[in-house]
Amino acid sequence: MKKNLVKKFFRFVIPSILSMLAFSLYTMVDGMFVAKGIGEKALAAVNLSSPYNSAMFASGLLIAVGMSTVISIELGKGEKELARRLFTQNLLVSAAAALMISVVTLMNLEHVARFLGATEDTLGYVMEYVGIIAPFAMFFICAYNMEVLVKTDGTPQLSVIGVSAAGLANVVLDWLFVMKLGWGVKGAAFATGLAQVLSVVIYLVYFGKYSKILKFTRFRWNLRIYGRTLPLGVADGITEFSNGIVIFLFNQAILGLLGEDGVVSYTVVGYVNTLVLMMMSGTAQGLQPISSYHYGRGEQKQYMFLMKLGVGMGLIFGILGWAVCQVLGDQIVALFIAPSSRLFEVSAQALKTYAWAFLFMGFNVVTAAFFTSVERAGYSFPISMGRGLVLPAAAVFAVSAIHKGEWIWLCGAAAEGLCLILTLGLMSCYLRRGRSS
Repeated sequence: MKKNLVKKFFRFVIPSILSMLAFSLYTMVDGMFVAKGIGEKALAAVNLSSPYNSAMFASGLLIAVGMSTVISIELGKGEKELARRLFTQNLLVSAAAALMISVVTLMNLEHVARFLGATEDTLGYVMEYVGIIAPFAMFFICAYNMEVLVKTDGTPQLSVIGVSAAGLANVVLDWLFVMKLGWGVKGAAFATGLAQVLSVVIYLVYFGKYSKILKFTRFRWNLRIYGRTLPLGVADGITEFSNGIVIFLFNQAILGLLGEDGVVSYTVVGYVNTLVLMMMSGTAQGLQPISSYHYGRGEQKQYMFLMKLGVGMGLIFGILGWAVCQVLGDQIVALFIAPSSRLFEVSAQALKTYAWAFLFMGFNVVTAAFFTSVERAGYSFPISMGRGLVLPAAAVFAVSAIHKGEWIWLCGAAAEGLCLILTLGLMSCYLRRGRSS
């Protein structure tokens, strides 16, 4: 039994991790083209805009993960037709939500840019970037939505193809628009948006012609299902959005404590943090459908064993991320900032200090996703809300209050470490009585 579960675990988790890595890497490449092709102020502006991208991805995940969990449970019960109806409705709801986001953003573009932290020096760049990205919201949200659901359909490998194709397209278009045509920040935004269009086309072709179970079908609106799915998706949505929230909070504090130079340093830190977090999120997303499936079948030993595999992998990625930053921190920073720049040493030290957060992050992220997969939103929500909003905000506000700018790089570790205590407490509670409730 264990041997088969291990094979199934890696069959789902590895493609999920690779797809998350592809997304993270092409985001980093986006930053490198901006830094080399335009300059450090433009790089800071793209970082100020990144919470907006995170919000779109989080919206897709909020809708997709809860529905994916319910669909997996229904498939475990043999309810294929219900699963197809829920899948079709879910995609239309995602598109409608994306359209609303686009309209509201474009009607309030300057307010959005200033809310993100744009100063007079970066306002034009931020408005330009977000103004181009906003019309592509439907493709961001639907791409991430379907990327989650192809795993539920039993084809996790396609998520790698979809994300990798988008990543490659983004890199090529970045080179063309930014480096060759000189379109600046606008070119970087167009490259990112068009890459998501390609991803959506790939997934639509799959679900339209080649899917195993989940196919487009007629349905009657069942909006009550979201009372069941949204609480489950909130935890994973916050986990995804947490990267954007943390970047937003750090940007505001850094602007006040260290100025725009500090935002440039945090841009590099943010890219690496996203890379490590996406490996953990990939583990969590790969674990979710198979854990939910066995939960739907009432196979407790199987889904508990899968949880242990997932948590173990999350811990390994955390240790690996920390070690790489300590050993190769200077080389990573040199990809974005010239070693001769006055910001180089400060940025390298910031990265090495912030990396201590990675040691705690994996356990928190994967455990929250496991609780979601077994319909324990009451356990997953406090973890995701704690690490994604409450604890980072408290740490940043504390540092701002005492005006210790150099301590800002320890806020991530403080937040994740405190959340680890909460996670261990909830896991202990679940193991004592949660499985039978």
